[in-house]
Amino acid sequence: MAARPLGADLTRSVAAAGEITGWGAALPPTVITNADLEARLDTTDEWIVERSGICERRIGGTVAGLAADAARRALERAGITPGEVDLLILATTTPEMTVPATSAAVHHALGLSGGAYDLNAACAGFVYAIVAAYGAIATGARHVLVVGADVLSSITDHEDRSTAFLFADGAGAVVLAADGAEGLLASDLGTDGSARDLLYCPHGGTMKMAGQEVFRRAVRATVSSASAALDRAGITAQDVSLFVPHQANLRIIEAAASRLGIPMERTAVVLDRTGNTSNASVPLALADAADAGRIAPGDHLLLSGFGAGMSWATAVVRWGRGSTEPAEARRPAEVTTR
Repeated sequence: MAARPLGADLTRSVAAAGEITGWGAALPPTVITNADLEARLDTTDEWIVERSGICERRIGGTVAGLAADAARRALERAGITPGEVDLLILATTTPEMTVPATSAAVHHALGLSGGAYDLNAACAGFVYAIVAAYGAIATGARHVLVVGADVLSSITDHEDRSTAFLFADGAGAVVLAADGAEGLLASDLGTDGSARDLLYCPHGGTMKMAGQEVFRRAVRATVSSASAALDRAGITAQDVSLFVPHQANLRIIEAAASRLGIPMERTAVVLDRTGNTSNASVPLALADAADAGRIAPGDHLLLSGFGAGMSWATAVVRWGRGSTEPAEARRPAEVTTR
């Protein structure tokens, strides 16, 4: 990971008002279990679970379709209409076209007002988008819809036993409202472009990954970024009610949580049911925890993502009073879309 530039702390330590008032998840209906992969690849359920923690994943749908379905649920939960949305930020690594942005299709499907744009910071993208959304609220937006959606099955080599079991499809969304006290307490964003060849996908190709080196850098980047954000927020790991990391690999999550001093019972994990869904993974884990009643008013959430680039992002968010009414608990894997 590249050295942090002098003065970086000064640019990322200002708290911002706003709170999460709605959330939603969407996963395609087709379930691919480890047993399914055993039938066609030189692999076993034991090997996959030991190395990743994944038991099953969802495949299918489109980025726009998944994003719109997750967004509808988030808007409904927030109790606002599409016309009240001032900005849509769609974090995705798998846009449907080079031009126009996939957010335009989602914007049209939902009947939104305001602007829309795509954001690509690989698997760190959703947390980047959260930080950008708070910036939009600081400059006058009332409601910002943030969606993370990817169809990684479209860029996966399904005959490559080293990656085929990892990647999957899904979407998650949140609504940020300008109401409430400070919601974003601190953030840390970064990229080390010298490591861009460790995880990449060329145009028209499939993903290539140097797994062991990505693992090593992912743990280090997550711990370093999360520690920096916590320090800027003026809190410690003991003050974190829920750690919501990118769902790439259970061993990465466990290693990062251990080094940060956050027990697994205060860590959100859906990886076993969803696989690695890139930009969707943090909002899927957040929605699952919120639906299960694991978050209370005033709780400090530590959202952290890392991915190709190599990019990383962490946000320390205070859960607000507008997002506290408990929903009927449901597993994200039970939410289906076309």
